[in-house]
Parts: sequence; C-alpha cells; structure tokens
Amino acid sequence: MLSRRLLRIKVIKTLYAHLKGGAENVEVSVKNLRYSVDKTYDLYYQMLWLIVEVRRYAEQRIELGRKKQLPTPEELNPNTKFIDNALIAQIEQSACVVDYLKKHSLGWSAYPELIRDLYNEMVESDYYKKYMSSEERTYKGDVAVVKSFFMSPALEDSEQLERVLEEQSIMWNDDLGMALIMVVRTLEDCRAKHDEIPVLPEFKSEDDWKFAKSLFVDAATNYEANLSVVEKFIANWDVERIAFMDLLVMTTALAEVKLFPEIPTKVSLDEYIEISKYYSTPGSNVFINGVLDKLVATLTAEGAIVKTGRGLK
Repeated sequence: MLSRRLLRIKVIKTLYAHLKGGAENVEVSVKNLRYSVDKTYDLYYQMLWLIVEVRRYAEQRIELGRKKQLPTPEELNPNTKFIDNALIAQIEQSACVVDYLKKHSLGWSAYPELIRDLYNEMVESDYYKKYMSSEERTYKGDVAVVKSFFMSPALEDSEQLERVLEEQSIMWNDDLGMALIMVVRTLEDCRAKHDEIPVLPEFKSEDDWKFAKSLFVDAATNYEANLSVVEKFIANWDVERIAFMDLLVMTTALAEVKLFPEIPTKVSLDEYIEISKYYSTPGSNVFINGVLDKLVATLTAEGAIVKTGRGLK
C-alpha cells in the first residue's frame, strides 16, 4: 500500500501546482491529487507485470533458436528454468492482476526494445547465472530470482526505463522506487499453493486517503495564514530568496501538526525534513529543521498546537 510519506509528497506537489497555477477551485485540485495517487498505484501493477514480459521475451528467443535451420545443441536443448518459473506463471495467470491491467490500459507491448534490453542485462547478472546453473527447482528459488530482478540497481537506475515511464505518464515521475518496494513486498507474500497474487491494497485503510485529502485542503485553504506564521520565524531571512519549495514544506508541515492531534509532532517533522532532502535545495533540510523546531515549540507553548493521546507532543 502507498505510504504516508508518498501521500505527503503528493500533497506538496499538488499544492505547488495549485498555487503556481493560480487555481481557485480547491475541489478540482483535490481531484488532481487523487488522480496522482491512483496513478502511483497503477505503476505498482505495471511494474509487477514487467517480469512477465521479460519471461515471454525469453521464451520467444528459445523458440527462435529451436526453429533455426542449423540450431546448436544448446538451442535444441535450452535451459528452460527461467521461462518455467512458477512465480512468474502465477503472476501471468492471476485474474486480479490481469483484470486490473486491462481495466486501466496498462502493459508493455509498445516497448519491445526496453524488454529486450532488460532481459539482456538480467542474463548477464550474477543472480541470474547462479539461478540458471543450479539444478534445484523450487518455488523459493523462483521467488528469489524475481525479487533479485526487481531489487537490482540496474532496474531502478535504468535511464531507458525512466524515459519509458515518463512517456507513459508524467504522474510517474519519482514514483518508481515506491512501486518497486510494493512489488517486492507482494512477492514476499506469495505462496505456491495460492492461485492469485496477494496484491497490496492502494491504502492501508481509507483513513490514509482522508488524511491526504484533509491535509491538502487545509494546506491550500490556509496557505497565506500559515505562511505568515512561518515568516515570523524567518525574520532575519529574505523571504523572497527562500526557495518556494522550502516554504511549501514548512507550511504543509505546520498544517499537519495543527490539523491532526493524533499524529505525534516528531513524526510529522521528521517526515517533512526527510522530504526536503530530496525535493528542495541542498542544505534546506537543516534550515527547515531549525525553523520548524522553533515554530512548533512556540505554538505548542501558546496552545495553538495540541496533541491528544498518551505520550503525544
């Protein structure tokens, strides 16, 4: 399921578009937020299916080798361990996966070059060679090689894959890492005796979407008010020289600590400081950390921030 950190990132990105685009209708931006979140869930299914296309390509290569006029002994008697992988067959035959892909028009049929190149990279990897050279055929081994494929740095760092994903949806920018984490978690839950793949739900509970929606609405509606509060704690800085993303991170963090009494302040602040490391300027996390610490301490003392529940502050 999608993490709350990713939902916070989606809120900040949608808020950026909302403010920079001069949007006045918050409900329209809420729909854009939900669309962006749903597209990340689409990417999870899209990536889960990737190994099926790689297996199909491997099978095509074997068939072409067998049909040669003068096939080699290796081509006549190929190692079929990978194309017989039980987990990949399970994914391919899983109705819930196939139905979702069809419903949302997902797949890789338009990108044969990508599938070919990913296959070629895989067969050169140590994990694949070790898998193929072992005579043992077990479901555990099948799962391990598929996990290694999805956990390979070559996949997440692939510029070719990045270009293809960007071509398929601009909403998938920066979402690959989360999608791969979800795929690996799914593979870890797979069992040989089950026909269906235990796909993850989009949210742990509907409370997660309510959290994202409420946070965005509050951050967008009260942006100017929250910005005026933040500005009091950056009085010695030239506000116009502070990166707009820094201001968004701080105002959204402020919205969250005020809006959700059940979420510990430290949890919220740690999340936004981590987000700033990747989405703002170098060194912003230190600046944001200092400002938010002072801001939260002051507002808590004044009673503007109140946390409920044992140990929350």
